[in-house]
Amino acid sequence: MHPDSSLDLTPAARAELWTHVAATMEHYSAGVDAAPVAPACDPAEVRRYVDAVDFAQPLAPHDAIEHAAQGLWRYHLHTAHRRYFGLFNPTPAAMGIAADALTAAFNPQLAAWAHAPFAVEVERRLLREFAGRLGFDPAAADGTFTSGGAEANHTAVVTALLAAFPAVAREGLRALAGQPTLYVSDESHHSFVKAARACGLGTDAVRRVAVDDSLRMRPDALAATIEGDRAAGCLPFLVVATAGTTSAGAIDPLPDVADVAAAQGLWLHADAAWGGAAALVPELRGALAGIERADSVTLDAHKWLSVPMAAGMFLTRRRDALPRAFAISAAYVPPNEAGDTVDPYAHSMQWSRRFIGLKLFLSLAVAGWEGYAAALRHQTAMGDLLRAELVRGGWRVINETPLPVVCFEDTTGADADAVVRAVVASGDAWVSSTRVGAGRPALRACVTSYRTGPEDVRTLVRALDDARRRVRVGTPRATSSEAASSEAAPRLDLTAP
Repeated sequence: MHPDSSLDLTPAARAELWTHVAATMEHYSAGVDAAPVAPACDPAEVRRYVDAVDFAQPLAPHDAIEHAAQGLWRYHLHTAHRRYFGLFNPTPAAMGIAADALTAAFNPQLAAWAHAPFAVEVERRLLREFAGRLGFDPAAADGTFTSGGAEANHTAVVTALLAAFPAVAREGLRALAGQPTLYVSDESHHSFVKAARACGLGTDAVRRVAVDDSLRMRPDALAATIEGDRAAGCLPFLVVATAGTTSAGAIDPLPDVADVAAAQGLWLHADAAWGGAAALVPELRGALAGIERADSVTLDAHKWLSVPMAAGMFLTRRRDALPRAFAISAAYVPPNEAGDTVDPYAHSMQWSRRFIGLKLFLSLAVAGWEGYAAALRHQTAMGDLLRAELVRGGWRVINETPLPVVCFEDTTGADADAVVRAVVASGDAWVSSTRVGAGRPALRACVTSYRTGPEDVRTLVRALDDARRRVRVGTPRATSSEAASSEAAPRLDLTAP
């Protein structure tokens, strides 16, 4: 027996392992909707469960998988649940799950084209296809897969900065005579703040632009802020328009923002991490009008395209942008002698990385464009139904968006955070609270699962109504939360057919 047999396992042991893993995934997928959406978890209890594994006493493969599966079952917010109305975490597509398993087994590393030709070309094909759906010329567009929207937005900051100030690539920010500044709306994603910090710009470089009553960036305020900064000696270089804000699904007026960016000579980035999938649905595509004028776009497949974490995309119509930002050569990397090909390590922020695109490629290969459009259309319809049911139940909807995210409040003033706590504690559904506009408290529910149906929407509204009544009279949270606790949660049954 070779010395690494505990890592490789025998063929028979591997066969048993794969069978057990497949059964675990199938039983989870089939049974998750009957579980509490959010089991109560005590940190000390979770740590005791994790620490129960003694690395000095190795487990049998079956037992190790069982321990992990039960831990995930008992100590996990079930984002795959059809009544998880949450933060853009979807029920993952079956082909996406299978793709991630294949990727783990073959383990291609996407640094050099020569190491993973199929993987690199799959991702290039997908990037061209989605660029075309967003209105870019597929033959002229470029892009890269990323770990998610935060990395894609960080990539936008880097590419825009170096397009405006090429000397920064060698000399750093000391090459500049002033403070570079970028412009986002008050409702934008905070990844741009992190990107500014990581790039050495400083968080003060991020200018937050006022929004209108619909939570959309005001183009007049944008223009005035840029002009004021120029007069003060700052160096504007990037405007970010959001196509589907995280809290409320607001879509900035893309054509008007594009006009301001063009007039000022600035790079325009569209953060469409979630909302960009609307481009696949003909009746929603108009909401994204103007996105084709952006210099770059962020789109996350692990949000509304329902593939497993993590899968982001950065797309650009400027073919020189990524090479300018990331081109590099290393003697230890095999030379690229394949002609018109791209080495990902010289084309993106990451170096060696996972084959991100396969989960989207296989999901799209099986569902097709029409299958995806149907799933997105269904979720949009469930969002419309949720709005109607909330209004019927005496709640007030306070956001405007064609996308299936709903911000609302109780017309009698029940505390939003208290209602959220009661709903989550019930285990019947999961919603969140947020602040919109000038700090206005709101409840937030987003249809994130293609499995969500009308009865799930009505179950959520009933849970909200019950929580509101409890909050009004000061009743302790529902005792059903105790049944949802991890101590009371049943084991994941891997023996049922």
